[in-house]
Amino acid sequence: MKVLVVGSGGREHAIIRKLKESKLVSEIYAAPGNGGISADAECVNIKATDIDAMIDFAVKNQIEFAVVAPDDPLVLGMVDAFEKAGIKTFGPNKAAAILEGSKVFSKELMKKYHIPTAKYEVFDDPNRAIEYIRSENTYPTVIKADGLALGKGVIIAEDFAQAEQAVRSMMEDKVFGASGNHIVVEEFLTGPEVSVLAFTDSKTVKPMISSKDHKRVYDNDKGLNTGGMGTIAPNPYYTDEIAEICMKEIFLPTIRAMVTEGRPFKGCLYFGLMITPNGPKVIEYNCRFGDPETQVVLPLLKTDLMDIFLAIYEERLAELDIEWKNGAAACVVMASGGYPQKYQTGLPITGLDKNGQTSAATIYHAGTKKENDAYLTAGGRVLGVTATGENLEAALSTAYDAVKQISFDGCHYRTDIGKINTKI
Repeated sequence: MKVLVVGSGGREHAIIRKLKESKLVSEIYAAPGNGGISADAECVNIKATDIDAMIDFAVKNQIEFAVVAPDDPLVLGMVDAFEKAGIKTFGPNKAAAILEGSKVFSKELMKKYHIPTAKYEVFDDPNRAIEYIRSENTYPTVIKADGLALGKGVIIAEDFAQAEQAVRSMMEDKVFGASGNHIVVEEFLTGPEVSVLAFTDSKTVKPMISSKDHKRVYDNDKGLNTGGMGTIAPNPYYTDEIAEICMKEIFLPTIRAMVTEGRPFKGCLYFGLMITPNGPKVIEYNCRFGDPETQVVLPLLKTDLMDIFLAIYEERLAELDIEWKNGAAACVVMASGGYPQKYQTGLPITGLDKNGQTSAATIYHAGTKKENDAYLTAGGRVLGVTATGENLEAALSTAYDAVKQISFDGCHYRTDIGKINTKI
């Protein structure tokens, strides 16, 4: 089977390397892919959001199955376009992808169907939002841009001055473009965060192994929010008891709510959860595999990923038994100097072999390019260094050993992945 994976980051690299193991897959294309992905798939220089060019390529090259991995093309309706062209596809259609495309939609859905989440208000006027924050006078407070913002459209304000600045930067200065036309002001929840990716065919939900993302740029959860600086799986705070509550109160109600709304969701649904003193609550939904969560979850998957994709497409997920490996996985993200703000690219990376890998760990390339057999930096998050082990300690030790073998100018990474203790 000829498969096309849309996207260019570490998440896509993890999907591609897992698909390479499939007995059903003969050829893999990545559009646009990146330097490291080129060792595992044929890269095609098509922008991930260029729907017309993507469909044209797929038809001409007789692609049999497409995997749309990033949020932007999903929200734009790329799945709808592939299916119209007669190509089987993994990912939600445009109507369902609104679950991530609009935070206002997702919050209103949770309110309507009594899915546990933080108290919130929606605003389209900055002054009203600021007045509301002033009257509530509770900090920290959470301010979210409505639309997509590369995983950075959430600001946790510690005081009124920070909150006002966040509102004005989103709504007046348009730091996130049109995504800031509406904002959500939300209560700050406390407790351990958990990421749960789940396979769903709109009828059945099969959660993957839980994970924990580390979003802040610096150790001890300091600094700006990023797309994610590292992950571990499984999440030690996600017990069987919590999993049962989540299935009953969050996962199934969400899937059923989307069907009731006439927006059945097929693909991977990401549940960003907080285990609060009052039970688990939804922080956010994503309509696709998380990044860098995918880089620790998929290495633990035993079942053929292509089998799962086909079962979802054909709406027979209930029939499939999905198996997972024992043990744990850890991913440490190596980022460019200055990330998540301004950073330099085009810097040579040392410590990788000709395939962009190391013997010690699996390297998922997020922001690299290949020139004259050398790997260069080409993004903010450059590499995700992933290792598995019998337990979390072993996985972390192997991952950090591999990180120490790799370098590029300005490189920085967190040294405390998997080591943060959050008391419930």
